[in-house]
Amino acid sequence: MSGISIIGTGNMARTIGARAIAGGNTVEVMGRDQSKAAHVAKALGGGATTGEWGTAPAGDIVIVALLYDGVVPVVAQYGDALAGKVIVDISNPFNSTFDGLAHREETSIAQEIAKAAPAGATVVKAFNTVFRHVLEKGRPDVFIAGDDAQAKARVEAFVKTLGMRPLDVGGLRMAHWLEGAGVVTVGLANHGVGNLDFALGITELTA
Repeated sequence: MSGISIIGTGNMARTIGARAIAGGNTVEVMGRDQSKAAHVAKALGGGATTGEWGTAPAGDIVIVALLYDGVVPVVAQYGDALAGKVIVDISNPFNSTFDGLAHREETSIAQEIAKAAPAGATVVKAFNTVFRHVLEKGRPDVFIAGDDAQAKARVEAFVKTLGMRPLDVGGLRMAHWLEGAGVVTVGLANHGVGNLDFALGITELTA
């Protein structure tokens, strides 16, 4: 089991927090609005606590559950408070029409976090290809990317406590392509599948 801190108080923060507690993990909620963070923690139950915005998170794994354009500035604001932590980026930098990425370069929010994070912190991309209510009710595959093997192992162990299967796609540069996969899920939702009741996954052939 893991100690999890969640920066954010939106729907994804609540959903991951609820699944984390159900999986036996400890959860801390951190938000700019302390009263809102406290409300989320109380709603989660299971001993969830509230941390003070900008201070060192209690959890070893810090999930940044914010809109993509706020993620890097918040990591920079936290600064050395994140030293030694595993930072998990779940964001999708969609463009205004949801058919491409907001950044044109071959980068990712996770890679930009790594540039802004303090020494000793590691970054893992995860959860961005799963719609919130599928994460809440289902057991989807969770693709992860990162450069640090130990950090990925910790995130993989956490994902397993949620009853889900973690699948390693490679180094942090692969986060760019995971963000592209996030665009693909929206395209499928709008066209080929026609609803949000699915997640991308892997089907393995058996001998």
